[in-house]
Amino acid sequence: MSARTQTTPQTAADDISARQNEAIVVDHFSKSYGSARVVDDVQFTVKRGEVFALLGPNGAGKTTTVETLEGYRVPDKGTVRVLGYDPIRNAHALKPLIGVMLQQDGLYPALTAREVLQLFAGYYQHPQHVDALLERVGLSSVAKTRCRRLSGGQKRRLALAVALIGNPSLVFLDEPTAGMDPQARLATWEIVRDLKRNGCTILLTTHLMDEAERLADRVAIIDHGRLIALDTPANMTGKQNATIVRFVAPSGLDTAQLAALPSAQNIDEVRPGSYVMESENVPALLAELTAWMRDHNTLLTELRVGHGSLEDLFLRLTGSEVRE
Repeated sequence: MSARTQTTPQTAADDISARQNEAIVVDHFSKSYGSARVVDDVQFTVKRGEVFALLGPNGAGKTTTVETLEGYRVPDKGTVRVLGYDPIRNAHALKPLIGVMLQQDGLYPALTAREVLQLFAGYYQHPQHVDALLERVGLSSVAKTRCRRLSGGQKRRLALAVALIGNPSLVFLDEPTAGMDPQARLATWEIVRDLKRNGCTILLTTHLMDEAERLADRVAIIDHGRLIALDTPANMTGKQNATIVRFVAPSGLDTAQLAALPSAQNIDEVRPGSYVMESENVPALLAELTAWMRDHNTLLTELRVGHGSLEDLFLRLTGSEVRE
């Protein structure tokens, strides 16, 4: 006689509570284009009120994953749920609850910034006040400027305003600060933090590792269609026990020889002429490294020592530059 798992009222209540706390559920999701599998059995959940960063090199599958969550793609296998809804079958119920900031802004070039927001405000029952939102994203001074005359950073801020106009419960932010100057980037980060304080869930994709590290409660890294890491930024960087040594030297050094230095653990040429090494005995490694450079008549032009960052982990896991 086979054993059967009994569901008690308490476990059933716990299951319901867990589901109610999940803004996004991705369950064994796969997607192919022709013979190319671009997303392969990906699973993760995003909690309500969480800032969740989805990272990966170009072509890793993150865009397909996000577009499926937004209702633009249909899974080949598995399921996705957003705020409890199927993004395709329940699109009519879901759309008023989410905001989407697209990387390609898709703004109307002949309309002014205010007219664009007024247009999108008309799609919602309880939109934000247009002029107040323009002030919030720092665009009051260009409210009457046509979109074709806005700078790249201003267009990104207007795209952010479009995503927020409907007072969404969940926002998809795709490269939210691309093209922004440092001041606008910091202001946008504060908007994201304010959204979180007000209970909004945010799914963030970005190529800026410091942006993910500062804003996200948890980070997922996708590479070649597979989920290869998922944790808090602090836990991800804390797992790197070794100290990082970064140096600049001629491209094409024999990394196998450098990896064989007694105090070296790993070495990667992360971009031409830029190297990253790990060691738990940095003073010894620096002596060995400078001796190796001297013996090979090689000039070391820059040397920095520090703790591992999210970018270091990303490079090591994916073997790809953050920007491609």
